[in-house]
Amino acid sequence: MSPAQSAKPASHAKSAELFARAQKVLAGGVSSEFRKASVPHPLFYEHGQGARITDVDGNEYLDFTLSQGPLILGHSHPEVLATVAEHSARGQLFAGQHLAELELAETLQRLIPCAELMRFSLSGSESDHCAWRLARAITGRPRILRFEGHYHGWFDPVAQAISGSDEAALGPRAAPTPVPWTKGLPPRIQDEIVTLPWNDLALVEQTLAARGSEIAAITTEPVMCNNGCIEPAPGYLAGLRALCDRYGCLLIFDEVITGFRMGLGGAQKRYGVTPDLAIFGKAMASGYPISVLCGTRTAMDLITRGEVIHAGTMNSGNPSVAAAIATIAVLERERVPERLERLGQRLAAGLRAAATETGKPLLVQGPGAMLHCGFTALSAVRDLRGCISYDKGRYAAFLRGMHERGIRLIGRGLWYISNAHSEADIDRAIATAREVLRGV
Repeated sequence: MSPAQSAKPASHAKSAELFARAQKVLAGGVSSEFRKASVPHPLFYEHGQGARITDVDGNEYLDFTLSQGPLILGHSHPEVLATVAEHSARGQLFAGQHLAELELAETLQRLIPCAELMRFSLSGSESDHCAWRLARAITGRPRILRFEGHYHGWFDPVAQAISGSDEAALGPRAAPTPVPWTKGLPPRIQDEIVTLPWNDLALVEQTLAARGSEIAAITTEPVMCNNGCIEPAPGYLAGLRALCDRYGCLLIFDEVITGFRMGLGGAQKRYGVTPDLAIFGKAMASGYPISVLCGTRTAMDLITRGEVIHAGTMNSGNPSVAAAIATIAVLERERVPERLERLGQRLAAGLRAAATETGKPLLVQGPGAMLHCGFTALSAVRDLRGCISYDKGRYAAFLRGMHERGIRLIGRGLWYISNAHSEADIDRAIATAREVLRGV
C-alpha cells in the first residue's frame, strides 16, 4: 500500500445492511451514543490486529481510534489474549478475592504516586461516581468543582455537555451556565456542581475564597483530553493542589485517558502533582472492562471502614484483571509510554508541516500519546471556550477524506497512538493527511 493511498469508492453494503437490521433491536442501532457519528454510518467490524481494523465488507483501516483509547498495545495483542485465556480457564468470576487481583493492586501501588489503597470497578464512570461520593463524605460538603469540557462519565451528577456551540451558551467566565448533556436529569443536579473554565487558576482561587466551605473536591482531567487535548498551563495543577490544601477540599484526577499513556504513574507522576484520589481505566487492560479508584490511605479510609459504600458484582472479574496484569507487564518491559510519546511527536510535527505546506489552519495539540487536530485560526487553545473556534464542518470533511483512504479517526479530533503503530504507519498518516488537506 502506498504511503498516501488515493481515495477510491469503498463498499459498505454489508455494514449498511447490518445497521438497518440493528436499528430494529438496538435503540438507534448502537450501544453507545458516540458510535452514531461513524463514517459514513455506524460500521460493523469483524477483525482487529495490531494497528489495523477490518470491517465486514473487507475494508482495512489504519486505526487511530483504538476503540476510544483503550488499545494501547493495539488490537489482539497475543500476550494479553493468552493471559486472559489462562486466567479465564480457572473461572470467569468468583465474586470473591483472588490472587491476581491482589497482584494487580500491588503493581498499581508501586507505580502510581497516590495509590496507597484502591478499589476496582468496571468503568471510569463508576469510579468517578464513587470518588465524588467519597469526597462529600470526607468533607461534609455538598458540591464538586469541575471544569468545562472535561468528561467524567455519563451518570447524572456529571452529565453536563462537554462541548459548546458558542460562548454565549456557556455564560460568563466567572459563573458559567451548566449545559445539561441529556434530558431526564433531576433539577437538583445543578446544585451539586460548580463549573468553571479550565486553566484559569485565579478564577478557581476566587471561587474557593467565596464558596470554599461548599466545595468537597476539585475534579479535573490532568490533560483536557476530551476537548482539544490541552495540557495544563505551567503551575496550574500544582496551584490546584495548593488551593485544595488551603481550603480543605480534595483534589481528584480523572486519569482514565492519561493513565499509562503519559507514563506508568499517570499524568500525576509526569507533572509531579499528587492528588488525593485518582481514577484509571481504558488503557489499563487493553479494552477489557476495568477501572480503579485509588487514593491516599487518609482519603480512602471511609471506604476501608465501610462508611462509604462501594460495591459491584462484576468487580475484579478474572479476564479483566488478567488483561490488566498482562498489559502493564508489556508497558513496563517495553517502555511503551516513552515510545508512544516519540511516535506522537513525529505525527504532530508531520501534521503541522502538512498544514503549513497546504496553507490550511490545522492546529495540532497534545502531549504525544494522544493528540487533537482541529481547524482554527488560533495559534493555541487553552480551554473549552477556545475550542468553540474549531470549524467542525471542515474537520468532518477531513475525516471523510482520511476514512476514504483507509485511516480511521475519531470524529471529535482526538488521535490515539498504540505500541502497534510503526514509524511507517505514522508517515503514511502524515502523507495521507497532506493529500486530504489539499482538497479540504
